[in-house]
Amino acid sequence: MTLATPCPPAPAAYVTQPTTDHLLDTPLPQLLAEFRVDVSELPIEDPGFTGGTYVRDDGSLFFAMREGQPAAEREMIARAMLGEALRVPMPELPAPYQLTVLAR
Repeated sequence: MTLATPCPPAPAAYVTQPTTDHLLDTPLPQLLAEFRVDVSELPIEDPGFTGGTYVRDDGSLFFAMREGQPAAEREMIARAMLGEALRVPMPELPAPYQLTVLAR
């Protein structure tokens, strides 16, 4: 999975830096709304692609996820990508998952 430029740590709707516990414990739909994340499912055939993030100029996020992805994988990857974008320390992903950060 690929993450572009990290998002500013505090989007306009969020007053303080989010915590690891908040990103792990809050229901995912609530997190996506809170941090202005749009999600699109793409018909990607490569099972090695689990997701990607694009940070827009306004600080909102776009997550590209593989169509038909198992719910548990989607949940884990989305939370990891959100943590990376917001610069929140998150637990290591289990093997074989990893985040790759690309800067513009």
